[in-house]
Amino acid sequence: MSYTKINETTWNRWSNQGIRWSQPVTPETFAKAKRGDWDISLTTQVFVPKNWFGDLQGKKVLGLASAGGQQCPILVAAGAEVTIMDLSIGQLEKEAVVAEREGYHINIVKSDMTETFPFEDEEFDLIFHPVSNCFVADLEPIWKECYRVLKPGGRLLSGFCNPELYMFNNASKPEEIRLIHPLPYNPLTDFNDEERQTIIEDDGLQFSHSLETQIRGQLQAGFLLKDFYEDFNKDADYLLSTYFPLFFASLAIKF
Repeated sequence: MSYTKINETTWNRWSNQGIRWSQPVTPETFAKAKRGDWDISLTTQVFVPKNWFGDLQGKKVLGLASAGGQQCPILVAAGAEVTIMDLSIGQLEKEAVVAEREGYHINIVKSDMTETFPFEDEEFDLIFHPVSNCFVADLEPIWKECYRVLKPGGRLLSGFCNPELYMFNNASKPEEIRLIHPLPYNPLTDFNDEERQTIIEDDGLQFSHSLETQIRGQLQAGFLLKDFYEDFNKDADYLLSTYFPLFFASLAIKF
């Protein structure tokens, strides 16, 4: 079984369990967004600056690996024409539930972002790509496909992990933090079968990606980096962020 199929199964399980990233927006949140009162995250805690989006009214937006009924409904409420592409049918079903509940249309596409995107050249004005490429081994094809399907002047909004987080154990107290793994982190090659199965159960198959791969990868695909920020998530689930940011977000433009 391919690693993306394993991650598909993992995300379907997590979606059925109702983890944080599979809890759809409430009717109240959607109604507020319709009135222009909304915020949205590419990472875990910091909200994306509104000027990163430009005018969303009537714009064609691709939610790339961002299903779950959280971000794309907000983009719809803000006036965008949204297509959602994700590998997990469980997450996509959450999008369908919200769309039916709120009475709007959203184009739902089940597809693997490691393969050619099922869209025409220059089809979208904006791509919203929250933290998710940590579940992919090779990012170069993704950046190239993002560039291909965006219109000239189109915007790529991406969230991604700080690779340093994969160097440490999952500690619950500062005194328990240990440096345990060199970079790059690749669960397909770095562990035996028994260890890998435990990793799959807990975290899915995730891969560290250097900032060179993330940022330079976008630049080499043809994008111009426009803005960037760090996310220090200080809640109990992210102890390491006491010491360094665990997540980043970038705004890139196709020229």
